Amino acid sequence: MKLDILAIGVHPDDVELSSSGTVLRHIAQGKAVGLLDLTRGELGTRGTAEIRAREAAESAALMGALVRVNLDMADGLFQYNPENIHKIIQVIRTYQPEIVLANALDDRHPDHGRAAKLCADACFYAGLAKIETFDSAGKPQERWRPKAVYHYIQDRNLQPDFVVDISDYFEKKMELILTFRSQFYLPSAEEYSQELSTPISGEDFMAFMRAKARSYGRDAGFTYAEAFNVARTPGVLNLFDLV
Repeated sequence: MKLDILAIGVHPDDVELSSSGTVLRHIAQGKAVGLLDLTRGELGTRGTAEIRAREAAESAALMGALVRVNLDMADGLFQYNPENIHKIIQVIRTYQPEIVLANALDDRHPDHGRAAKLCADACFYAGLAKIETFDSAGKPQERWRPKAVYHYIQDRNLQPDFVVDISDYFEKKMELILTFRSQFYLPSAEEYSQELSTPISGEDFMAFMRAKARSYGRDAGFTYAEAFNVARTPGVLNLFDLV
């Protein structure tokens, strides 16, 4: 299965929170999109790895993603090392995405920036012929390098390099976020009401998400937008594609 976009998150809800509107927009355009979670989010204050795995599967189905893979790296303790780079390379070479979406370059959670570099570097190394990886049947994989890596902005309000209009998809994005019942405020999820609170579990967090998307959309004239940074300057073939 070849993908147009592979959206990567170090935690199972990272993509939903920060780039699922963009993913939904491209799925609606007929693009093939898959998801890759690096960890199971087992160090999260609320829920468990098993609960978050069920929530992630529900979200992927609702989103229309063709595949969701989890590399089972250690949440909070994963390292920038050859083993983890090779794991990501195997996924990239398996699905051959044209575009990769990855964690924020810098953020409040230290996992995010570390994952951003790990994924971006793995995308580069996946194009090197002398790095060998093998598929699930033990056959050597062909090298593959995505055309672009875009880093979605997460908790910190970084200055974006570009924004994507998600106005038509924002409400569906909120549905996706709330599939993670263990993590966010949802009155009907009584089983989690007694768990410890976190910066994202309060009722006000959803208002923050809405305000943030409106703020990022304002300069571009969009009602709601998601914001991205780039490590490499992108090129433009048609000035009329810019708004």
